[in-house]
Amino acid sequence: MTNKELLQAAIEVATLGGEHTLNYFKKDIQVDSKSDDSPVTVADKETEALMRKAILTHFPEHGIIGEEFGRENEGSNIQWILDPIDGTKSFIHQIPFYTTLIGIMVDGKPEVGVIYAPATDELCAAAIGEGATLNGKPCSVRETKDLGEASLMLTDLYEFHNQGLQEPFMDLMSKTKLHRTWGDAYGHMMVATGRADIMFDPILNIWDAAALLPIIKEAGGVYTDIHGVESIETGSGISTNKYLHSEVIKIFST
Repeated sequence: MTNKELLQAAIEVATLGGEHTLNYFKKDIQVDSKSDDSPVTVADKETEALMRKAILTHFPEHGIIGEEFGRENEGSNIQWILDPIDGTKSFIHQIPFYTTLIGIMVDGKPEVGVIYAPATDELCAAAIGEGATLNGKPCSVRETKDLGEASLMLTDLYEFHNQGLQEPFMDLMSKTKLHRTWGDAYGHMMVATGRADIMFDPILNIWDAAALLPIIKEAGGVYTDIHGVESIETGSGISTNKYLHSEVIKIFST
């Protein structure tokens, strides 16, 4: 399959899953805790199950890596990486900035990404070589060149402290013009669509990151981990533009 064909399929599956989450959004639902103490709901589980069924119905030979139900068809060269509700804490607190994520790796490389925010009806998608779009229209990162004029997004402050990064993070925050916690994948989408300049997650799983790299790259930006390595598997993620990236990485390397 071509990247363009995979992208169209991913958009359809992400839309299917995201729309299902709305059946539970702003409803009184039970919240359970996983082994890592992160929250999970019936909406997370049902949505991933629905997405998996759709993928395997049309592409039974493809592999899947999902946050809720793990891996299957691990030997396939095409791997769908699913996060049915990225930002479950936002979801259960009735905040509309949660998203449904799909990343697709082909031969081990991230090639396709979809970020769908069903509660705000925003779908950002990209495939390598095909550009990035927001609701079907081309989107791109801002070309802010000065940290002093940049806006910084993050998910929460505690993780920087927890990861031993509080001092450099405070340095970065003091050098930027604005910081807000419009976080999780929604913050990365804000960078890709020119509404923010930097999004920084100090801790990410592969299902959090897989959609982000293709989208940021195709929007003209840079996506790396805290060490400046372009990867979805090293546990952290920074989205920004080519002008600000080196300055951000420098702060965390000193």
